[in-house]
Amino acid sequence: ANVIVSASDYSLNDTLTRLAIAAKACFCDLGGNNDVVARQRAQDGAARSAGVTVIPDCGLAPGLAGLLAARGVELVKDPVRAQLRVGGLPAHPKPPLNYSLVFSVRGLTNEYLEPSEVIRDGKLVKVQTMTEVEELTFPAPYGKLEAFHTSGGVSTLTQTLAGKLRDLDYKTIRYPGHAAIVKALIDLGFLSEEPLTVDGVKVKPRPVTEAVFTRSLSLGDDDVVLLRVTVEGKKDRLVYQLIDTKNSKTGHTAMARTTGYPTAIIALMMADGRIKTHGVVPGEHVVPVDTLIEELAKRGVRIDTQREHVS
Repeated sequence: ANVIVSASDYSLNDTLTRLAIAAKACFCDLGGNNDVVARQRAQDGAARSAGVTVIPDCGLAPGLAGLLAARGVELVKDPVRAQLRVGGLPAHPKPPLNYSLVFSVRGLTNEYLEPSEVIRDGKLVKVQTMTEVEELTFPAPYGKLEAFHTSGGVSTLTQTLAGKLRDLDYKTIRYPGHAAIVKALIDLGFLSEEPLTVDGVKVKPRPVTEAVFTRSLSLGDDDVVLLRVTVEGKKDRLVYQLIDTKNSKTGHTAMARTTGYPTAIIALMMADGRIKTHGVVPGEHVVPVDTLIEELAKRGVRIDTQREHVS
């Protein structure tokens, strides 16, 4: 194999990276965990020695959203702030959570539990997830939504853009009320890894809650992916927006399209030589973003770009 793509659980990606390097094959993955990416990056020297390229976090977020933000920083005049807002949602929400599982449940709870890395006032800081809920609006039929801090959505972007921006943050989009319910579950310990003794048996609440989520939130309807990346400079603002829905002909969900297609395109770029840099490298350093946007459009995933004047 020339290129290996991992769509497995994120916990396996550092081991798979090591195996890919040993096989002298390029490697990319869907990612989702900052600690795993750090272990992958520690293998940079081995990848360079083997003459291969490894790019973690190539899906939607982390992945496409961060690539758009990095490209926006290159294009605006005197960049100051970048805001990434991304969510995978059921097209027809059902209470109480108004959410359907569109990817790994462990990946979902990881996003909700781990701290969120942001840039504030030029400094790298961590903030608690499920906090600072804000309102945002997308075109009908989606209307008013909410967004809140979650983990892993920017991957290495905070490090890449440190010193280039005053502020950067990532928030997950959900239907209104979702954050309050999930935060209550977290506060009550439903996602704790600390065992409880129930009827003489020790159980961990987190995997039990994840099993309940899997049973109760399985995708039974069409989904939608919403993305809005805003990069603001002193004189102009660049906004990337994506609204993607399930393709009924292929059966590919919006989440599958917006995670799988960018990863597949990046894999092809490594295979055909459009990405040449060896080592374990963040995507924002080596992926030609304008070409990625064009390739996604060929596959029906269209990203609208709007430049606005800042007064």
